[in-house]
Formats: sequence, structure tokens, C-alpha cells
Amino acid sequence: MTARVLMVQGCTSDAGKSALVTALCRWAYRRGVRVAPFKPQNMALNSAVTVDGGEIGRAQAVQAQACGLNPQIDFNPVLLKPNSDVGAQVIVHGRPVANMDARDYHDYKRRAFDAVMESHRRLIDAYDVVVVEGAGSPAEINLRDRDIANMGYAEAVDCPVILMADIDRGGVFAHLVGTLALLSVSERKRVVGFVINRFRGDLALLQSGLDWLERETGKPVLGVLPYLHGLHLEAEDALPREHQNKPQARLRVAVPALPRISNHTDFDALRAHPEVDLQIIGPGDAPPACDLIVLPGSKSTRADLAWLQAQGWDRAIARHLRYGGKVLGICGGLQMLGRAVHDPQGMEGASGSSDGLGWLDLETTLEPIKQLHCVTGRLAFADADVRGYEIHCGVSRGQAMANPFARLSDGRSDGAMSADSQIAGSYLHGLFDDPQALSAILQWAGLHRASTLDVHALREVSIERLADAIESHLDTRRLEQWLGMTACVP
Repeated sequence: MTARVLMVQGCTSDAGKSALVTALCRWAYRRGVRVAPFKPQNMALNSAVTVDGGEIGRAQAVQAQACGLNPQIDFNPVLLKPNSDVGAQVIVHGRPVANMDARDYHDYKRRAFDAVMESHRRLIDAYDVVVVEGAGSPAEINLRDRDIANMGYAEAVDCPVILMADIDRGGVFAHLVGTLALLSVSERKRVVGFVINRFRGDLALLQSGLDWLERETGKPVLGVLPYLHGLHLEAEDALPREHQNKPQARLRVAVPALPRISNHTDFDALRAHPEVDLQIIGPGDAPPACDLIVLPGSKSTRADLAWLQAQGWDRAIARHLRYGGKVLGICGGLQMLGRAVHDPQGMEGASGSSDGLGWLDLETTLEPIKQLHCVTGRLAFADADVRGYEIHCGVSRGQAMANPFARLSDGRSDGAMSADSQIAGSYLHGLFDDPQALSAILQWAGLHRASTLDVHALREVSIERLADAIESHLDTRRLEQWLGMTACVP
């Protein structure tokens, strides 16, 4: 018997598709169902390393956690990582195949869809239920031809679709009815119901609109999900919308919002820590006075390095260091802190070399083979375990590497630290997620006796809250019917 498949599509990007799929996965999982997440095609710069040695979107790694599973490449067979406004690195079954512009990728979609269907077949053979997340909106007319992310997939596998809209954006009824109107007849038929997300207020005041929507479309409203504040879930791609004011904070951290920032989910633990004030600094904003500057990962290191210098961050970092502040570079940020970044084969754009910020005695060369590793180890400067994952094409060499940031369990060393311990760099994404490592790094940065924080445990609580919302606010009887769960539940 093959799995039942249910797909969640949204009227817009950031409608809450990732969160709803996560919620449905945990709701099914805690009822004893063998459930797996699936996103046919993802466009995101936040990615994770899988147990089978590949790279997928971080949202699918969180959804795997909701299912009690380790991340696998089949959960997200096609990942697009933008490296310019018109091009992206195309990753298929966890491995990069090429850099393509939009036209080239459009021609490549037939092959990409073969990979999607290959993963689909493996998942439906291995699980009872597969919950699928669409991408963007199914009503993007210019992307309908050869679509593999939304209705193109749903039509191919003949699965029901839940259509979701975010009421917090406004215009929720126009979003839902307008999206339906732009679908084909067969696509409209497979939409089995609506979910309205991020509602706050008196639901009774919304009821007349819900009744109208059901009469107008002939489709049920499966439920209205409340605006759940304080969720600790990794973002698929978008940067946090707002800065959290923490009057009790004792450590100030600033992160430049690089144009091609990657894996900004690295900072979720800092954002959640009650004693850390984290600010993401956008273009045109002056770097604030702080205790720690963190240079994040980048999908286009040389281009983002040039942006950083044009924004005056090189001067701000020099001033910050003169006043005794600390600087940490992660992945691309580590490479920027060196003397030079070389891209002889044009891995991330035009071939060539760029001068780095010059704070660490190392140079980096971008090479064709991407390093993808889940690692554990010990911090070299503190008595603390560390774990994380590597996703990079750069190979760094130089005297600074003789004083590493961490010593890994596989015998390798990671990163570098300056002789005066003011400047550090690491290739490890997720290094703040381990409570021991987080406490040690915060102490290095100047926050002594910091509260312990376990971001994985926080994520678990958030996933459980999402599943509780399914139980309280959605029509679970219909969900059970579509997913055939009566046969799965003990």
C-alpha cells in the first residue's frame, strides 16, 4: 500500500505553508502515523546537511524533526540557491549540478521533475502519509509552464490540495478567491479546502466572511489558525521581520544583512536568548555599538564582501576592534576575514580574486566540490562540545589555521582564532545550537554566567504548539479522511 499524499499551497510566499506542514506532520506523528515531509522544489539560502550526505532546505529539516526523522535528500529533491538576481545554484538530490539563469533552469525543469518524481515514489513506498509543501503561489501565471513546485506536481500525482492565506497581510478573501480563479478547472477541483492563518481578534467577527467564502467557492474552510507568538522555528528564507526589544540583555550582537546571506538561522539561538540583543543591520544603516559582530555565511562571498566594504563595515569593524569588541565569522564570514578570496573557476560569479578584510592570516579558494558534512567536536578555546554542519566550496589555508576554532571528531581542525582571541572564524553552521558551545562562545564574547539555552528544545515546544493548534482549530475529521489515518492509528 502506498502513502496518502496531501499538499499545502499558499496564495503568497510566507503565507505559513512551512509551519502548517510542520504542524500536520507532528499532529500525524504523535498519533502513531509514519509520516514524512516533502517539498518538490525549494528556493532558499537556508539549507541543512542530510544524513545521506546531501543538502536540502532548512524548513524540511525542521519538518523532519516534526516527523521524528533525520533529514534526507528525498524530502527536498530540488533546491535553488540564488547567487544573483537572475541566477541560482541548482541542487538536485542533495548535490549541485550547475549554476543556471532563469531561462536555463526553465529548460532544465523536465529533468528536475524526473528527480522530483523519483523522490516521490521512494517516499510513498516508505511511509503511510506524505505532507507536501508548495512554493510561492500556484497562481503565478508566468511560472505555470512546466511547473514542478505546485499544481504541476499535484496534477501529476493526483493529490488533494489545501489552499492557505495569511489574514495578517490583509485581503485574505481576495487572495483565496483570486487564486482559485487563476487555476485551471482540474486544479480548482483538487483544492479541497481553505486554511486562514495568523488571525488575531474575535473570530465571531470573521464568521460572515467565512460563510460567504464557502458559498462563493463551494469549498469548506477547514479552520482559522491563530497568530502564534513566540514560535521558535527556522525560517525558510526570509529574514526576521522585527527587532526584539530586550531591556534585560547584557550582550549586544550585530549582524550585517548581506544581500546573499545564507543560513541566517544560525542566529536563532542568539535571537531567542534572553540576555542577548541581536540586531540584523540592513543596507544604509550604520553598524551600532555592540560587543560582538558576526559576519554570516554568504552564497556570493566576493560580491557580499564588496557590499560590506561599500557599506563601511570594514571601517566599523576596525573601530570595533580598537575598542576591544569581538568579531566572529561563520563560513563565508570566515573567508571574508582573511587576506583574500579567490574564485578562479567562477563558482559564484565572475572569476577573479578579491582582497579580504585582512584580520586573519589565511586565504580562501573556491573549488568545484562542495563540502557537506555533519560534524561534532570540541571548541579549541573552551571546555565545551560543539556540533554543526559544513556547507561550503571554499578551502581556506594559512598560518591562522594553526590556531583553530574547534577540533573535530573526525580528526580535522575547523576555523581559526587570532593570537589575541579577539577575532574568530568557523565553517560550522548551527554552532550556537549546542547549549555548551553557545555558553562558551557567549562567555568569549563577554557575557559571563549566561543563562543556558537549548534551541532544539525550544523548537520542540514550538512544533508541539503547532500540532495543538491543528487539534483545536482545524477540521481534523476531514484531515483523517483525506489521509486515511483511521487505518494507521493504533
